[in-house]
Amino acid sequence: MADSEDLKPQLLETDEEFHQLASKHHELEERLNELTIKHYLSGPEQVEEITLKKRKLQLKDKMELIVRRCRQTSVPAAAAPSLQRG
Repeated sequence: MADSEDLKPQLLETDEEFHQLASKHHELEERLNELTIKHYLSGPEQVEEITLKKRKLQLKDKMELIVRRCRQTSVPAAAAPSLQRG
């Protein structure tokens, strides 16, 4: 069974939904970094920061669901029953 970190680069290349989720996650991360370096956040910026964090977690959860689904559908060779029994 492939580990999550091994599957992510593969999914970025082969799964369009995963790629889109990862891209959006990255965009939100960049915006959060912009807010983090500020010494003071206005009220709307504080709300934006909280909203961005929640949205980022939602995206990460969706990405993890795709990883789990991929792991469950790929059967390791050692665990697959032999088809050539004689």
